[in-house]
Amino acid sequence: MKRFICIVTFLCSLFAVQQIMAQPPLRRAQQEKKESQSAPELSVRAKAQYTGQVPMPEEVIWKREIYRTLNLKDEKNAALYFPVEPIGNRMNLFTFIFKLMAEGKIPAYEYRLDGTESLTAENRINFRDLLDRFHIYYEEQIEKRDTLLRIDNSDIPSSEVLSYFIKENWYFDQRSSTMNAKVVAICPVLHRTGDFSTEEVKSPMFWLDFNDISPYLSQVPVMTSDLNNTSNLNVDDYFTARMYKGEIYKTTNMLNQTLSQYCPTDSALVKEQKRIEGQLKAFNDNLWESTRIKPVEPVDSVALAKESTGKSRDKVASVGRNSKKKGTDNAAASSTSTKQEKVKKESSKASKSSSSSSGPRVSVRRQRR
Repeated sequence: MKRFICIVTFLCSLFAVQQIMAQPPLRRAQQEKKESQSAPELSVRAKAQYTGQVPMPEEVIWKREIYRTLNLKDEKNAALYFPVEPIGNRMNLFTFIFKLMAEGKIPAYEYRLDGTESLTAENRINFRDLLDRFHIYYEEQIEKRDTLLRIDNSDIPSSEVLSYFIKENWYFDQRSSTMNAKVVAICPVLHRTGDFSTEEVKSPMFWLDFNDISPYLSQVPVMTSDLNNTSNLNVDDYFTARMYKGEIYKTTNMLNQTLSQYCPTDSALVKEQKRIEGQLKAFNDNLWESTRIKPVEPVDSVALAKESTGKSRDKVASVGRNSKKKGTDNAAASSTSTKQEKVKKESSKASKSSSSSSGPRVSVRRQRR
């Protein structure tokens, strides 16, 4: 009986090996390529252990919503653009989120005409409709009961996504008594030229909830320096640390106006952007009254010694000059007093002589008897 079981087991294993070897090499290569180019899988445990983005409290005493535009041609934002086409496991931000959407791992939401985001189930966008709207080429593959969409990397318009819209929430956390900023939504913007013009037309594509993509972004390394080519950071760290550079184009207000709608000139727009940035900084600086101590500058002992020596020499020289001047003044004063005394003596002698000469002379003769 044992021999029979061993023979059956051997035959089953041999049949399985033959089935594996019978798989066409082309199909195996396509499957390996698909697995290498697909977005990384994220388990439930990995999502639970993810602690990158700090969640914003539901109730805060102060909050301000800021909309920025990130120009990927700027050096600080270039980490989100390169490589334009995937190189091995490396891919840029748009290619990564595009693959996540194609595999149905994250939802996308409509970009409304007023520019605001509505991350609700009613505004979810169908991926095939998105491809048709922006004329992205794809192929349909029917496998059993499912119809899959096949998109080559060269057909993904990652080179045409030259900017992003992001929404930040600046809020004061009363639990930790700190001011924080958190990215809550992101929107890729397509830059395309028309058929009969060379001017670029910006087309916002869709909104993504940043909380949906944050756990996946923590698996994507990013290089942020030309001097150090190691990818020590990931894309989620890049956004959490606010390493990007973005210009404010809108704030949440009661009139729902963008800055360009109430700033008539470019200079007025730049001035308004600086004013809003200053308000955010001033709120953070004025939270607590800080005791500012004036920093003590380091003292150069050699220069200080030379300066003191020069001052002492100047003092000695000034004292010598003052003493000489004083001696000269005393000598002049003594000579003047001597002259005055001589004049007084001469005048007294003259007065005596004049008095003796002016009186009558009486001569007495003795008579002989």
